[in-house]
Amino acid sequence: MNNDIEGTSVFDGSVLGNFGTNLVAGLLSFITLGIGVPWAVAYRQRWLTSHTIIEGKRLKFDGTGGQLFGKYIIWFLLSIITLGIYAVFFLPVRMQQWVTKHTFFE
Repeated sequence: MNNDIEGTSVFDGSVLGNFGTNLVAGLLSFITLGIGVPWAVAYRQRWLTSHTIIEGKRLKFDGTGGQLFGKYIIWFLLSIITLGIYAVFFLPVRMQQWVTKHTFFE
């Protein structure tokens, strides 16, 4: 690890990298008619996390679309049943809990 960044927190991703990641994730979601959303979410989160350094330590994300798929189906059904209330109030928290559970220092 570069000693110049030890103790600092930075995001070293680029605009072009972000564009490419969003493009791939969007195409995956669109081409699969939404079934690929869990894999797109994991792909995007992996890119974001791999470019994040906190106090000189790079983060790593080990979540996969397969792990998220079951939760995605349940969350989707709960959102329909509750007429979107679950999606607005609970889903962002559940998603952040899942992301945090799979994020650690490299």
